Amino acid sequence: MFTNKPTLSGERVTLRPVGPEHVDGLWELVSDPESKRLTGSHGTIDYETAKIWYGSRGDHDDRLDLAICAADDDTYVGEIVLNELDPHNLSCNLRIALVGPRAFGRGYGTEAIRLLLDHVFATTELHRVGLEVFDFNDRAAHVYRKVGFVEEGVRRDALRQDGRWHDSIIMSVLAPDWTVRSI
Repeated sequence: MFTNKPTLSGERVTLRPVGPEHVDGLWELVSDPESKRLTGSHGTIDYETAKIWYGSRGDHDDRLDLAICAADDDTYVGEIVLNELDPHNLSCNLRIALVGPRAFGRGYGTEAIRLLLDHVFATTELHRVGLEVFDFNDRAAHVYRKVGFVEEGVRRDALRQDGRWHDSIIMSVLAPDWTVRSI
């Protein structure tokens, strides 16, 4: 479904297919404590594995991995991914992560999500894009609601972080709803 790996341009960001040239940005992202906390990441990855990972994403037509680059200077500020494709039910998962405080609060995430959803609902048969966000990530939940995601439910105590349990909020956007919002 994702054989076409597009470059999508907006006012704040350009989304580009990830490749080994983005590994330094990915390394910054996965090494940033705040980014790890907000995404609930527990694992670690070494630099060479990150380079191999980004070098292989273009080979998969069941996912779309795009680097989020600042439009003004083309620096890597995060990634946005469509994965967990369910071709029978025309649905997939969206995940997004920014490199940390230098990228937060600048509208990069909002525009990246809008660009990607505009593209995917206009060029594929996808009907549903879902995601999960942890209950402590108010900034991300606000952005998801602002762009059109609707809360569907909660996975209670889905994440244990720093000795505390956190819920995961399940959200989605449907193609017919997106089409109406885009008119």
